[in-house]
Amino acid sequence: MDKLRMTSPDLTDANIGKLAELFPSVITEAIDADGNVTRAVDLDLLRQELSDCVVEGPQERYRLDWPGKRAAAFAANAPIAKTLRPVREESVDFDTTKNLFIEGDNLEALKLLQESYLGKVKLMYIDPPYNTGHDFVYDDDFGESSADYLVRSGQNSETGERLVSLPETSGRFHSDWLSMIFPRLKQARSLLSDDGVVIAAIGDGEHANFRMLLDEVFGAENFISDVVWQGGRKNDSRYVSNGADYMLIYAKNEAYLSECGVRWREPKVGVDIALAKAASLWSARTSDEDASARWKAWLKSKKASGAITDSVARYDQIQPGTGRPMNTYGNITWPGRGGPRYEVLHPMTHRPVTMPKTGWRFKQDEMDRRIAAGQVWFGSDETAIPRGISFLDETNEQVAISVFEQDRKAASTDMRKLMDEIVFENPKDRRVLARWFRLVIGGDKNAVILDFFAGSGSTGHAVMDLNAADGGSRQYILVQLDEAVDHAHYSTIADISRERLRRAGALAKDEAGLLGADIDVGFRSLRIDTTNMADVSRTADEVDQLMFDQLESSIKPGRNSEDLLFQVLLDWGLELSMSISKEVLDGREVFFVEEGALSACFDREVSLDVVREMAKRQPLRAVFRDDGFADDAVRINAEQIFRELSPNTEVKAI
Repeated sequence: MDKLRMTSPDLTDANIGKLAELFPSVITEAIDADGNVTRAVDLDLLRQELSDCVVEGPQERYRLDWPGKRAAAFAANAPIAKTLRPVREESVDFDTTKNLFIEGDNLEALKLLQESYLGKVKLMYIDPPYNTGHDFVYDDDFGESSADYLVRSGQNSETGERLVSLPETSGRFHSDWLSMIFPRLKQARSLLSDDGVVIAAIGDGEHANFRMLLDEVFGAENFISDVVWQGGRKNDSRYVSNGADYMLIYAKNEAYLSECGVRWREPKVGVDIALAKAASLWSARTSDEDASARWKAWLKSKKASGAITDSVARYDQIQPGTGRPMNTYGNITWPGRGGPRYEVLHPMTHRPVTMPKTGWRFKQDEMDRRIAAGQVWFGSDETAIPRGISFLDETNEQVAISVFEQDRKAASTDMRKLMDEIVFENPKDRRVLARWFRLVIGGDKNAVILDFFAGSGSTGHAVMDLNAADGGSRQYILVQLDEAVDHAHYSTIADISRERLRRAGALAKDEAGLLGADIDVGFRSLRIDTTNMADVSRTADEVDQLMFDQLESSIKPGRNSEDLLFQVLLDWGLELSMSISKEVLDGREVFFVEEGALSACFDREVSLDVVREMAKRQPLRAVFRDDGFADDAVRINAEQIFRELSPNTEVKAI
């Protein structure tokens, strides 16, 4: 019976495998530090394969570099012997929810999620800690120390003597910040689906570096926008009120989005109100001109108050005879030169109208169709070039612009009301996040949304808001470090985030009433911990025949069956949100995951009756403890039972 690996995947080995597919001749064998033969890449042969594409030595090249980058890249790929342990008492609706809240270092979390969520995340939103020039709580071991930086930059001698009068360490902190974020981005990218998108929030301090780093990890060709969020005015600023944050948006594969015809659109604010008002004015009109005049006056007042946006206010005319608000400013001339050229007759004078110098935007049959449908505006005579007409009731969506204003104080007030006190400074505005999530995800109501700098839990709150609004089943995965806080009721930021999600979920259920019965407002709380497997290896000299019954279990003390189940889910690449049920068979606890995806029994002294009942269910996978059978005979018979009753089941042991 084969054993499961029970560690995170070795991404370096996976990358070697990818190279082997492209260039099999460059793969060789080498001896690792433990004396074992392992696969390796012959760099000389790889250089030959790439010939003129290799850049080496001092040759100039375009790139972002900093001290510690190589170590950070190595850290991104190194496997870890960690696991995720479920914490039922901190969860909500543990058995039915699809949402996950993971407490621990997000680099480790991203590594653990690699196989279970590879290519499954539709949207990734992150708001990493802004670089304030202080040490980070993400205590990675590949950052450069202040002393090292000062020596390298020529500000201190190697013996520590100051060489300049006012040394600075901000460069060191840029390096630390980049070394912190780089491996996390590399791990996160592989979790995105082909049509996936990342939205990365950042402030002025690292904006330039962050964009270059995102260019490197995601590819500059996949850049979509640098959105400016103006969050307030600072009247005490010396020069300019720098109250903006930024959202850098990248696609996993922008070319794929384009091929799929993806267009991001959002509802125009105030369309329903405007259409209702236009209908009221039309029904009460004394003339078409009266209705149009009243309509323009109403639009002007509502735009000034902020009740409607310019995208609605530009529909400032009412079509005679129909009462439909319309816009007559559409450009129907060819963009550039060489457009179709033909005569268009004015409907009143019946003379050819003035033709645009570049030609018409449409071919003649399409132009005729638009004229017949009332979608072309003509001037009082043929001297005016016709324009396109669009109607408000047909264009209730718009493309988002890259600058918007939303006071950040609203988010703080909102959270203070929810939590009954100030527990988190400067939370992200869940309404802003919900808006951009809806825009990017579009009609996908089952999308998986990942935030591995969860903070106060705004992303999870925003996802619940979206699902409550349209009955969707979007799932969130939040990761938050157990960073300590000085508060009477909460020990860590993770504690605050979980409590916020509990309260927000309860509020969403309340507000939805009977319609909220199906809204998923729960989450499975998981915590990163060391592997469940104990180190029980012994050399041959350390073991004799009399010791066999005294050797300790391969499972660490204090780990329960549910701990083992979640490590198995990770190792087998199964989603951690899968439904789990438990049954007692012949006195042994057996887990059944997602209607046959996996069955597992981690009890001791497992009988053949238990094995037989599990095999009858014909799961895709089955797993037992390696020491869970009474003896080798039972173990061998267990494999035989599965071969007979469920030959397609993959059976393994831990």
